[in-house]
Amino acid sequence: MAKALDLEEQEQLDQIKHFWRTWGNLISWVLIAVLGSYAAWNGYQYWQRTQAIKAAALYDEVERAVASADIGRVERSLADMKDKFGSTQFAQQSALLAAKALYAQGKTEAAREALSWVANGASDKAYRDIARLRLAALQLDAKAYDEALKQLTLEFTPEMSGLAADLRGDVLQAKGQNAEAIAAYQQAWQKLADTPDYRRLVQAKLNALGIDPAAAAVSETSK
Repeated sequence: MAKALDLEEQEQLDQIKHFWRTWGNLISWVLIAVLGSYAAWNGYQYWQRTQAIKAAALYDEVERAVASADIGRVERSLADMKDKFGSTQFAQQSALLAAKALYAQGKTEAAREALSWVANGASDKAYRDIARLRLAALQLDAKAYDEALKQLTLEFTPEMSGLAADLRGDVLQAKGQNAEAIAAYQQAWQKLADTPDYRRLVQAKLNALGIDPAAAAVSETSK
C-alpha cells in the first residue's frame, strides 16, 4: 500500500509539477537541440573521416596516373578529385602534382589552369604559395612578365616571401629593370638568412649585377 504524502512532500510535488508544466516543454526542446547537435557533430566527424579516406584513395589514383605518364588519365583523375573533394588538401596536392606532369608533357595551359585553381582557392597557405610561385615561374618562361609580377606581389607567408622576392628579381631582370631586380634580390637575400644554400644562389645573382649584398648590409647598418 502506497504511503500517504505528508503536507511538505505534497507541496514539493506540486511545485515540481507546476515547474514542469511551465518549463517542461522548453527544457525538452533544449535537450533535443543539445543531443541533436552532439549527434550532428559526431556525424560530421564521421563524414570528414570518410571523405578523407576517399580523397586519399583518389589521390593515389592521381599519383599512379602521373607515374604512368598517361596525361588523359591525369586530367580525368584531377577533374574527379576537384569535383568530389575540391575542399580537401588532397585536391590541392593533386593539382600541384598534376600541373608538374602536364607541364612536362607540354600542356602548359592545362598546367597553368591547375596551378591557378590552387593559387586562387587553396585553404592552406603553404599550398597557395607554392602554386603562386610555380605559376609565376611558368609565366616567366612564357615571357608574360606582368602576369608573373601580379602573382609575386601578392601576400606570401614569411617562409615563402624570400623565394617570392628572388623570383620577382628574376622577372624584373628579364624585363631589363636591373635596379628593381637588385632591390628584389637584396630583399630575398635578407629574408633567406636561414637557408644559406639558397642564399648563396641569390648572392651570385647580385654579384653578377655588381652588388655585394654583405657589404651593402654592413653599409646600411653603419648609417
